[in-house]
Amino acid sequence: MQDNATATADRPSAAPRHLLVTGGCGFIGSNFVRLVVLEHPDTRVTVLDKLTYAGNPYNLAGLPTDRVELVVGDICDQQVVDRLVERSDAVVNFAAESHNDNAIADPQPCMRTNVQGTFCLLEACRRHDVRFHHISTDEVFGDLALDDPARFTEASPYCPLSPYASSKASADMLVRAWVRTYGVRATISNCSNNYGPYQHVEKFIPRAVTSVLAGVRPKLYGDGRNVRDWIHVDDHCRAIWVILTHGRLGETYLVGADGERSNIEVLHTILRLMGRDEDAFDWVRDRPGHDRRYALDAGKLRRELGWKPKHTDFAEGLSQTIAWYREHEAWWRLAKVATEATYAKRGQ
Repeated sequence: MQDNATATADRPSAAPRHLLVTGGCGFIGSNFVRLVVLEHPDTRVTVLDKLTYAGNPYNLAGLPTDRVELVVGDICDQQVVDRLVERSDAVVNFAAESHNDNAIADPQPCMRTNVQGTFCLLEACRRHDVRFHHISTDEVFGDLALDDPARFTEASPYCPLSPYASSKASADMLVRAWVRTYGVRATISNCSNNYGPYQHVEKFIPRAVTSVLAGVRPKLYGDGRNVRDWIHVDDHCRAIWVILTHGRLGETYLVGADGERSNIEVLHTILRLMGRDEDAFDWVRDRPGHDRRYALDAGKLRRELGWKPKHTDFAEGLSQTIAWYREHEAWWRLAKVATEATYAKRGQ
């Protein structure tokens, strides 16, 4: 976002003592909170979460109450946001309506949370001069052809192709504008597809895993050839901490682990690891405007900040994820029923 000469001397000087994490009861947010509590004992965390269907307070269970405070609220509520930002050293914004199918069915909540909510957070950080890190997605770049060897970089043009991707692209542009116009101390990270514990069962991997556990055949969109660039959530969270504490202010960093796999390849791996035949699934009609391929080049993050993924064996990471869902049926069972009822109405 800024030129290198300006940004090189402008880095965060220390780890935050009091961190505000929005959307911290969601999948990636709660994993990030757990990482901070476990590995950075001098940092206290306030979680601001609206507790929609995708936000589960159980995701924070077992964390010390003297280190983690949960505030139930909306990032579009400027009064609540302002009060919490004022007492914080840094803000990490995970809060988002992130499910493509839901955004296609009704884009309004997605636009409100992802665009208006980011605006509210930026305004509070501007007023109180608080460090801001914004979590974004690779979907803002659009998609790549299946036979294209290219990968997205920080210089790739934005070309969002869905309501969700458009809302996240809009939020990214707001962050850039507030950096340039108001001097807000911000960074952005765009990450590829995450997998791991605490992910809502509406998403591809946990939906397939919990379907098998529930004795139901999993489903696959379209021709199954769509490619996603997978990264374990733990690797993503470590990248966020590194960017928050050492990243150049005003910059964007792409976070990926060279994990490109087609959806059908991922589903075959899940079925094989769970002792099922690889063809034990059902095809369903494709999602409208389904992006074909995502792939990120995380070279800047690796070169500048020394980050690298720890979970490089996808099958092993997937096996650990399957084990987590097998051991936490009480966590996903009710959500599974509601999710499958919604998908059934859509014929998916």
